[in-house]
Amino acid sequence: MLRTIDLRGRVLSPAELLAVVPRADAARDEALATAARLVDDVAHRGEEALREQAARFDRVSDHAIRVPADHLAEALRDLAPEIRAALEAAIERVRTASAAQVPAPVVTELGAGARVTQRWQPVRRVGLYVPGGKAVYPSSVVMNVVPAQVAGVREVALASPPQAEFGGRVHPVILAAARLLGVTEVYAMGGAGAIGAFAHGVSEIGLDPVDVVTGPGNNFVASAKRAVAGRVGTDSEAGATEILVVADGTAAPALIAVDLVSQAEHDEQASAVLVTDSAALADAVQAALPARVDATRHSERVTAAFHGPQSAVVLVDDIAQATAFSNAYAPEHLELHLADPRPEDFVNAGAVFVGPYTPVSLGDYLAGSNHVLPTGGQARYGSGLSAATFLRPQQVVEYDRAALSEVRDAIVILAEAEALPAHGEAVTARFEA
Repeated sequence: MLRTIDLRGRVLSPAELLAVVPRADAARDEALATAARLVDDVAHRGEEALREQAARFDRVSDHAIRVPADHLAEALRDLAPEIRAALEAAIERVRTASAAQVPAPVVTELGAGARVTQRWQPVRRVGLYVPGGKAVYPSSVVMNVVPAQVAGVREVALASPPQAEFGGRVHPVILAAARLLGVTEVYAMGGAGAIGAFAHGVSEIGLDPVDVVTGPGNNFVASAKRAVAGRVGTDSEAGATEILVVADGTAAPALIAVDLVSQAEHDEQASAVLVTDSAALADAVQAALPARVDATRHSERVTAAFHGPQSAVVLVDDIAQATAFSNAYAPEHLELHLADPRPEDFVNAGAVFVGPYTPVSLGDYLAGSNHVLPTGGQARYGSGLSAATFLRPQQVVEYDRAALSEVRDAIVILAEAEALPAHGEAVTARFEA
């Protein structure tokens, strides 16, 4: 079901590896242009643009964009007890893991009377996006909201697409998850337009601009973040999902097949890639896929994802070449099904899942890790959503007279070398009679 890329017998440079990784580049390019137009429309026409986009993409009209408080309360009241219990377990685990991401202040004494304090300041207001097109993602409410709360963010606004099935309301399970976490500012708006609304604000619905926008979505949502970058902070572009499995001959083909299907069910643009040095394993996985795909609810979606240019089986000579390929690809999700996994060698990945009992779906819900992760190769330089996403490192500098005197001459010398004499004068003036 998956096309094969055979790299055996080839020695490829990092640039050549980047050129052969399977990507749906045309779809991403199209999404970027479309998302920019949608964001710009919301920036200029506000609520009117949001309503037109809801009618076009969500088949919804005349809905309450700002979710009334009673909708939130009703959703939590009607939430099935078993779903509430599962959400509470996820919240507890994500909160515990996120707390470890908040650095403690550090004071560095550079000498007597010379002190630099490193502290971490939370942003004031954030806009959190939760997708709601092909699936329902209360887990993404948890993954967005909990790290923001742990970081100390004071104002949290959340958006998710209006649902025609529910009369234009946000899906009730998403509303219930938001209310469970104490989020009361919720908007029924979706896609790139929602990202634009967070960045620019929409006064007609009482939405003030935010400082940071985060959350997963499709390629249009990811591209919209790029369109608003610079106006607001964003997390990495968490677009259509990716799974890359690195496996050797000791791996279980059935487990690899089910894990590839589990991520491909998200979206037709999802990426599913197996990298292996075992042709026999590759054949066994290919043989296991059809029955697994036929049996799953979203078989058409999975088939489309598998047949897209972004999915493949990659044959390599050895695990060293597999490691190099994985690091060039920089997947959102990396699974290691290896006799000797060595996760320390796989340095470019949004999250790494080690061993046969650590599937990506564990991280999607209850591992304690965050499932909002960089896609499209951004794991080479970006990271997943965490408490740090909402924190700004800030240095507080305190010198007394004696400490400044010690460095006075060096400051003057450097100021003169840079042809900025007033910089030096600002120091020497403090020692004049």
